[in-house]
Amino acid sequence: MANPLLSPSLLRTLEQFQLLASRRARSSARGERRSRARGQSVEFADYRNYVHGDDFRYLDWNLYGRLERLFLKLYEEERELPVRIFLDASESMTFGEPVKFDFARQVAAAIGYVGLCGFDRVSVIPFPALPPNGQTDPAAWILQSAARGALRAVRGRKSAMQFFQNLAALTAGGQADLNETLRRGALEARHTGLAVVLSDFLDPAGYEAGLTALVGRGFQVDVVQILAPEELTPTTYGDLQLVDSENGAVQEVTFGRFRLKAYQQTVQNFIQRLKEYCQPRGINFFTAASNTSLEDLLLRQLRKAEVWA
Repeated sequence: MANPLLSPSLLRTLEQFQLLASRRARSSARGERRSRARGQSVEFADYRNYVHGDDFRYLDWNLYGRLERLFLKLYEEERELPVRIFLDASESMTFGEPVKFDFARQVAAAIGYVGLCGFDRVSVIPFPALPPNGQTDPAAWILQSAARGALRAVRGRKSAMQFFQNLAALTAGGQADLNETLRRGALEARHTGLAVVLSDFLDPAGYEAGLTALVGRGFQVDVVQILAPEELTPTTYGDLQLVDSENGAVQEVTFGRFRLKAYQQTVQNFIQRLKEYCQPRGINFFTAASNTSLEDLLLRQLRKAEVWA
């Protein structure tokens, strides 16, 4: 299966995986996940006393022969796992070589593909929202709106090709609204499941309120922080004029080589604070540079953390 985001060999490997959820699926739609609901799958769950009107086909006659009482066999219903991928498409994600947004889309494609192969319902929520129609090129707005709409609820492996095409059609721009997006996503979800947040987390408003909303709603949350190599280890020195890519704020600084170590320590402190915020709340945290081997992140780090198996 050719697509612009993932290689055929990686796709074949991902087909063997299944997303793992520490909480059982609660969706009302049939799927391939064990649920707390009782239904008619082949997985035996429990017994209960027979009551008038129950289906005789589910009586355990062997148990009746021993106890001379009627018991009904219950089975675990199989439900789908809702998978919501929050994809940072703000202007800051257009930075780097390779571009952070390109790497984030690849990770979203991989996680989504594993979900689709497992017959889970996959939704990709890019943020920020599109500006009102008329403020940008009309043709581009229509294309972006259509791609985002098609990514809201995708199910089944047969939908994978269109899923990849819509992801590839997305573009990044605008100012991040991470907290509001996660909070709204938590409130709007009819059923909880797995929430994956792909972002650089460089929103000045922070991330605490949004992540807390997802956890409080009952989602299992996985966070992948994506930074550019230049953000981790800058190579430009001297008198610089820095422009915030999202709000246009300008800051003039003198950045000498001797300040490199202090800068790198600041970046590591930022990463560590995010990690320390996630871990006590049961959030899986990963960090990756945009030039990280995709196979290393997907097949080693995420697998080791039991995001999938």
